[in-house]
Amino acid sequence: MTVPQLSADVTAMITRRFDALFEKCSRGKRGGVPRGQAADLQGRIFSRKLGIDYRYAASPAPRPYHIASIGKMFTAVLIGQLLEKASLEWGARIAEYFNSGELNGLFVHKGRDYAGDVTVRHLLSHTSGVADYFGGRVHSGIPFGRLILEQPDRHWAPRELLDFSREQQHAVAPPGTRFHYSDTGYILLGLLVERITGGTFEHDLHRSILDPLGMRDTYMLYRSEPSSGTAEPLAPIWFNGSEISGFRSLSCDWAGGGLVSTTDDLLRFGRALREGKLLQASTLQTMDNAEHRFRPGLHYGLGMMEVRFEQFFFLLRGLPRLKGHIGVLATHLFWDPETDTHIVLNFGSEGAMVQSFKTLIPIVSELRKAAQA
Repeated sequence: MTVPQLSADVTAMITRRFDALFEKCSRGKRGGVPRGQAADLQGRIFSRKLGIDYRYAASPAPRPYHIASIGKMFTAVLIGQLLEKASLEWGARIAEYFNSGELNGLFVHKGRDYAGDVTVRHLLSHTSGVADYFGGRVHSGIPFGRLILEQPDRHWAPRELLDFSREQQHAVAPPGTRFHYSDTGYILLGLLVERITGGTFEHDLHRSILDPLGMRDTYMLYRSEPSSGTAEPLAPIWFNGSEISGFRSLSCDWAGGGLVSTTDDLLRFGRALREGKLLQASTLQTMDNAEHRFRPGLHYGLGMMEVRFEQFFFLLRGLPRLKGHIGVLATHLFWDPETDTHIVLNFGSEGAMVQSFKTLIPIVSELRKAAQA
């Protein structure tokens, strides 16, 4: 649809409504955050088409924050860039890049080892069948979420994350037969990037995405530094009722979502992605094809999520399908193709996911009403 730029009066009205929405969230009950404490609620909404450039921060001096699984989009972009350089194919079998010992035990389902059948596409789309070290069930030992809290000073190497799935979990299905969200699969993708480029995953992120886009405040926690200088203290991170922003155990995310960023930097990334500065249109279209259902209202492509609001509640039918990703800490990076609007949110708490979507819905509704007025 054709969307005219909004008048100054309409833009001012939308700004007031956004302010009221975020202020209400900031004052209200925050999921997973103890009484008397706060997370650093932040929001950034930008649409050149509509003429909207809005920002909100509950703190007078908002700090960089952990973006959680939004980082999977960055990993997927690196893979897409390798594909465009003919260094990789969607259907490439990952066993060609790993030795049998590295994949041993990760893809065994009902006594059969499927490691030789797993492709890059399977890993990107969470259909490889591999377990999820971060949130999946364990058949022995302590669940990973507890290890983060009980071993706060532990620095996790990528291969230790694979070992967790190898030793304490089982594969959930043969490749290509079931969607099962898996951080373990994205650790393998990060290692795959390293095998092909010969560098470290974090170096490739800076060289291929962060530095070219001028994302000076974005870096991989405990593995690189922001190009702007010394890393600032992080915004609060609430996980299972504990504030963990200073825990070295956050090194566990790596290629599954170990980045620290800001709303401005994530806006740069989102715009560059949709403006063709990172990937060719055909590559991005393939990644956007959300053919797998993650849960009602959320579908998955290749490193990209799609929000289908009508599956949350039938009266939301007609809202646009957003493309992007969320993170477990109620972080959002989405793009509305109807109004060419980018939406960046940080709630900073794994208990605030429902609240974050209850905030996203009125944001998108306001944008749609304004565009149709």
